[in-house]
Amino acid sequence: MIERIITTDGCVAEGAEYLARAEPRFAHALALTGPLPLRRQADGFTALLDAIIGQQVSVASADAIWRRMEAAGLTDRAALASASDEACRAVGMSRQKARYGRALAQSQIDFDGLRHLPDAQVVQVLTEVPGIGIWTAEIYAMFALGRADVFAPGDLALQEAARLLFDLPERPRERALRAMAEAWSPWRSVAARLLWAYYRVAKSKEGIR
Repeated sequence: MIERIITTDGCVAEGAEYLARAEPRFAHALALTGPLPLRRQADGFTALLDAIIGQQVSVASADAIWRRMEAAGLTDRAALASASDEACRAVGMSRQKARYGRALAQSQIDFDGLRHLPDAQVVQVLTEVPGIGIWTAEIYAMFALGRADVFAPGDLALQEAARLLFDLPERPRERALRAMAEAWSPWRSVAARLLWAYYRVAKSKEGIR
């Protein structure tokens, strides 16, 4: 069953208000961060490819690679599916990312169909493609599909933000943070936005791309 879809800034504000009422520490964080960003993007092949390119590199590096890919026509699904290793290296893709990008381009994912699947099934379908882990699938569900109750507990910035905000003795690992986030349903995606924003305030660092 698909629950709430985040489509506007008003949806995010509603979720933030809910969380602030339910958890005083979220109210404190929200006072520091101000209004939270919508961060919606178009869904489909390009959004997922962008997430793969952004894995384990800086924002600047990912943006530079993406611009070169666009110039070479390699953000097109059919073109990337048949691209050679040499063509991928020429735009700055590592051998691994070239393999992952081609696997995505050659996959049979029905991106329109994903819009109608429950959150868990979206993650299941996406993680069948090499190079797409749970984190990437959850980020796609959050920002490309607008799912309101998805969290990404494997994200290091979320883990560190939770440690700071909830005054934990150490950074919670993925399983512990996933269990902790259950209390923030049905607005876990907004809780993630709030924790990322709080992380930037607390650490004066950039969050995820």
